[in-house]
Amino acid sequence: MTFRPMMAAGALIAFGALGFALVLQYAFEMEPCPMCIFQRVAMVGVGVVMLVAALHGPRGFGRWVYAGLSIVAAGMGIAIAGRHVWLQSLPPDQVPACGPSLDYMLDIMPAWDVIQTVLAGDGNCAIIDASFLGLSLPGWTLVGFVALAIWGIIAASRPTKPAGVME
Repeated sequence: MTFRPMMAAGALIAFGALGFALVLQYAFEMEPCPMCIFQRVAMVGVGVVMLVAALHGPRGFGRWVYAGLSIVAAGMGIAIAGRHVWLQSLPPDQVPACGPSLDYMLDIMPAWDVIQTVLAGDGNCAIIDASFLGLSLPGWTLVGFVALAIWGIIAASRPTKPAGVME
């Protein structure tokens, strides 16, 4: 598989993960915590970068630019999901108190303060609503971000077809 189809597949996986999150939210009424929302934003970033890379189809160094951008977006997701998993692993007496909703924080606080507050986490983020094969949803999101970052590197390292040959 060459660069363009690999990046298109990566974008499809990222947008599929977002679709799954929306199904959980609206069909199963699992309200996302603020950290979950930030993870969704990072997943959108990965998906958009990979989609643009697939549509653009650069050669040479341009592939590594897109791979780097997808790694940056995935890295932000890895950091947020990793923090979320860490919060979920805390003993109950060490879990931070529950905070206000993200909508409320956005209404009353400057954007930078909202980001700092969300990344610090609160009791809402420590609740494990569901798990599959022993991993919570943020754990699976972490796995997804790592896989997409690796996928971008593999896609960028694929050999280039000769000029004039369609990918």
